[in-house]
Amino acid sequence: MEYRQLGRSGLKVSAVTLGTMTFGGKGKFQYVGNSDQSAATRMVDIAVDAGVNLLDTSDQYSTGTAEEMVGKAIAGKRGQVLLATKARFPMGSGPNDTGTSRHHLINACEGSLKRLGVDHIDLYQLHGWDGLTPVEETMSALESLVASGKVRYIGASNFTGWQLMKAMGVADRVGSTRFISHQIHYTLDAREAEYELVPISLDQGVGVLVWSPLAGGLLAGRYRRGQAAPTDGRNFAGFKEPPVRDEAKLYDIIELLVEIGEEHGVSAAEIALAWLLRRPAVASVVVGANSETQLHSNLKSVDVQLTDSDMERLNVVSKLPLLYPYWHQALTASDRLGAVDLSLLAQYLPLTSAY
Repeated sequence: MEYRQLGRSGLKVSAVTLGTMTFGGKGKFQYVGNSDQSAATRMVDIAVDAGVNLLDTSDQYSTGTAEEMVGKAIAGKRGQVLLATKARFPMGSGPNDTGTSRHHLINACEGSLKRLGVDHIDLYQLHGWDGLTPVEETMSALESLVASGKVRYIGASNFTGWQLMKAMGVADRVGSTRFISHQIHYTLDAREAEYELVPISLDQGVGVLVWSPLAGGLLAGRYRRGQAAPTDGRNFAGFKEPPVRDEAKLYDIIELLVEIGEEHGVSAAEIALAWLLRRPAVASVVVGANSETQLHSNLKSVDVQLTDSDMERLNVVSKLPLLYPYWHQALTASDRLGAVDLSLLAQYLPLTSAY
């Protein structure tokens, strides 16, 4: 297993993180997976034996059941794993049972600690943005949790660029703890993070954790152009994340993943994960699994050595359109672009200057 520093912190995490959204199978999460305690414990054992040291969960997953199952699965292994969980979404029917207010975050953290059966959370993440709570209140609440010892590090998830920068600006202004990570959706079929989120991560020292790195299984090679689609995948069973915006392009990507996978003697999924692990700012990919076979395959992605030619082929087939103001910068400011700017723009240069 490879270990990478998480953002601008001293914490090292495995390049593959075990995601636990498949644990429990309650409510809408039945469409993602329904691993029982025995299966969940086995998944954790396999991951830890392979060198995985980060487990990612959320109070939202099966309304706390996933956290409870993680807690039981790590019994006797607490010293071998880092625990990451999240809060933001409703955990009750009351008006204050959601969001990132001080009230909700402290209650949510205490609830997660109890379900996990631990005295601290290694990485506590805001599961999403809350536009109603002042950012100052949210960051102050997180600082209180860190100061109390209940939380070691903090992160965000699913923020826009300006939201992430605002939160860190507030932290800097008052001298409180900064985010060390941002958990985002980022795949060959969804590279929008490269516009703002990846550059911010590089500039601000925020490690990228990637959720659903196989696009809900779409990039695993089971969905092929001209073939009947499987009916057991979450995309066909009522769980509509992530969205498919260009089906033709998706199939182009899948066909190339299968082709490169055959050249390397590995699965399409392993190629998709290996591509992500070579992208700037990515610290770890969060993988879940509904079977031991899937998990073993995902774990092997760390050992896949893509060539520069492989990366170029994958980058070309999945390339984003260059939106404003990026095309304007590529046309008019390419003489003064820094390394962070070039994390996006290098693949589009040279463009003919308009000036």
